[in-house]
Amino acid sequence: MASFEMITSASARLRGHVRRTPLLSSPFLDDMAGRRILVKAECLQHTGSFKFRGGWSALSALPPEIRKNGVIAFSSGNHAQGVALAAKLHGVASVIVMPSDAPKTKIENTRAFGAEVVLYDRLNEDRDAIGARLSAERGLTLVKPFDEPMVIAGQGTAGLEIAEQAEEEGVSAAEVLVPCGGGGLSSGIALALETRAPGFIVRTCEPENFDDFARSLTSGEIGRNSALTGSICDAILTPEPGKITFPILKRLAGAGIAVSDDEALRAMALAFKRLKIVIEPGGAVALAAALFHGTALGSDTIIAVASGGNVDMPIFASALERFG
Repeated sequence: MASFEMITSASARLRGHVRRTPLLSSPFLDDMAGRRILVKAECLQHTGSFKFRGGWSALSALPPEIRKNGVIAFSSGNHAQGVALAAKLHGVASVIVMPSDAPKTKIENTRAFGAEVVLYDRLNEDRDAIGARLSAERGLTLVKPFDEPMVIAGQGTAGLEIAEQAEEEGVSAAEVLVPCGGGGLSSGIALALETRAPGFIVRTCEPENFDDFARSLTSGEIGRNSALTGSICDAILTPEPGKITFPILKRLAGAGIAVSDDEALRAMALAFKRLKIVIEPGGAVALAAALFHGTALGSDTIIAVASGGNVDMPIFASALERFG
């Protein structure tokens, strides 16, 4: 299981390799939300998302004799890019299994980082089976996207930064809204804040109809989504919560929040207009929850994580055209 000690160890390994992303604010967003809004801009992280943290943490923790054989991962894009760049910087090979309907930008970027990309049909093929076969054939180490303690530890370093930056801003109590797929970022941040900022509480944010984590937290048992596609928030569409991440968030997180695709697009446009940052739909759901679901919130200060910025131009242009 992941732990706070693993997060601090990961932080030491990431030092000098990861960006300390800023905590941004805008009086316009504060006025709109009726409370203070701070945005953790992980869209400015290497590879355009927080996933580089987990990728570097996992690879740097592998014994050199294992790491040299290369790694394999499966992802719709952000974990793919994080692992691919971490592998490139470590001088080892990477194979990334990606759905064929992943955003073109994410597929191209993953290849640009030096990875071999293997595409699959997410409706008719099993990515786990593909990954297991390639791993066995080539002796590759699997780096899971969220249900992996070293990945969770790497994502948790964002929580250490949030605690430090919030203290600098004079914030001692807040709800921390986190875009959530399998729960690696949410659980890592929750573990970090439990020790470093106990006055904070994590809230998972997901797309409507794909809010498996919110429903699972309510029921107390892991539940699945009935569909795997159907939202523009591709980065956080997962079948069900992780078996490692769910117990952490069941213990530490508040109730989850689900937002519509239109709310995510509107949040993207507002982030660009007021904060001058680019966020992808899945990375914008926390800001959307902060701005448009105020009745579900109870704190005077909200910290919303903008988890990624790898968006295809047509979707970004649509957000600006409709809501800019």
